[in-house]
Amino acid sequence: MKRKKNILLRTIAGLALLYLVLLIPDSDDTVNAALPGKKPFVWNQDSLWQQMENNFKQARQMPPQQRDSIMHQWQDVIDKQLDTIGDSVVDYNDNRLYQIENNFFNAAPYVAAGGNTTNWYLHHSNLLRAFIKRQSQNWNPNDTAVKNSLYKLLYGIRAATEEVMLQTEISYDVAPAVSIQDEKSASPFTTIFGVPVHSGDLLVSRGGAEVSALISRGNDYPGNFSHVALIYIDGKTNQPYLIEAHIERGVALSTVEKYIADKKLRFMVLRLRNDLPAMQADSLLPHKAAKIAYEASLRRHIPYDFKMNFYDSSAMFCSEVASFAYKIKGVQLWQNISTISSLGIVNWLHSFGVENFTTQMPSDLEYDPQLSIVAEWRDIETLYKDHIDNAAMDALLEKANAGDKISYNLWMLPVARVLKAWSWIKNQFGKEGIIPEGMSATRALKNETFVAMHKAVKESVQQQAAMFTKQNGYRPPYWQLVKMAEAATKWNYSG
Repeated sequence: MKRKKNILLRTIAGLALLYLVLLIPDSDDTVNAALPGKKPFVWNQDSLWQQMENNFKQARQMPPQQRDSIMHQWQDVIDKQLDTIGDSVVDYNDNRLYQIENNFFNAAPYVAAGGNTTNWYLHHSNLLRAFIKRQSQNWNPNDTAVKNSLYKLLYGIRAATEEVMLQTEISYDVAPAVSIQDEKSASPFTTIFGVPVHSGDLLVSRGGAEVSALISRGNDYPGNFSHVALIYIDGKTNQPYLIEAHIERGVALSTVEKYIADKKLRFMVLRLRNDLPAMQADSLLPHKAAKIAYEASLRRHIPYDFKMNFYDSSAMFCSEVASFAYKIKGVQLWQNISTISSLGIVNWLHSFGVENFTTQMPSDLEYDPQLSIVAEWRDIETLYKDHIDNAAMDALLEKANAGDKISYNLWMLPVARVLKAWSWIKNQFGKEGIIPEGMSATRALKNETFVAMHKAVKESVQQQAAMFTKQNGYRPPYWQLVKMAEAATKWNYSG
């Protein structure tokens, strides 16, 4: 009996000692990488956003005839401007572009309040986006002034369009899938979300996970997309595959059905321009590039690249899957490389393993002049969720830049390290572990903290937004959602 008691005591002591050893924190996790030295884009347009909301409230109170008259005036102005500029070669700083964009902003409140010109507004939004993308082919993609202009134009047009979609009373009549530019392709094709896609197309999407919001917003040019998939369609069987890099399992193939089943808040199709010299030399270049990625995913296990180093293909993050394949075929995507310069955001991303802050961010792919925006999918309810997610993240990133760190529960570290060891064993047999390959136990705990932070702010914004809608009779626009998120972070951080 005494011997059994001694064994029990030794076992308990051994476990306690093991727990204490596993409790030792990781070494200092400071950022050693060189930062890009850029300046993040800042809108500084709060007065404009507030004026748009004031105009919207006034428009809702106007007699329909008066409101329709104002809408048609803006419609005539914009139509004439687009007709006048349509055949021109326009530089990035041409004032006519900004006049049209400003008029789009000015028209938005009246279109949203009236609703009967919504489809006209969406159609002309797509025409203008396609026009700007064509013009950008002649602009220097490595000029910061060009990138600022291109971002302001394309992102601004999308932002105004989405506010109209969310506010208009006939939003249920707006088709989720919208064609923007018909870029010809000789590659095999299929349909996803009602959108025709070809082998070699880039499918840029926004997931519903909290880290997706961080990826889309944690950029010198905050965007709407967090993930890139490359589509490959077998020329013989016509079977489509999505080649993607997942945090949980690295580079893998997904069927169209599985891709659709994964939570998507938005989705955009980008396609290599048909008039590029490389495409003129080989019209099946995108299909061949996609096949390279497809075969690489079958040939070897490619772990997820948390470091976001697109120069090293031994591990890959989602953007790298596409850039790797196209680079082999002589096309360098992301002509204007992505940068993350805000120290607070850098520290947060570094908490999850990112070491490269001059990289390839999914949202920035839209601004590559080699690519055409073919189509976009976004329905009203998921679009609203996307806006709330983004607002919550924007407010949290303000806290990051103010010096807030992502902490973790130190007492759970030994448990997390045991789970990491078990996950590593599963990885050796080609299975997914609870903690992803390449992620440490400490970073897994920090991820839990980050998810909880974002969920708390998002839930607060949802509650505030519901009250706002009840009191005002319309959904809060994005700038109001951000204010709600900022209030939520103050409450959450102050306890």
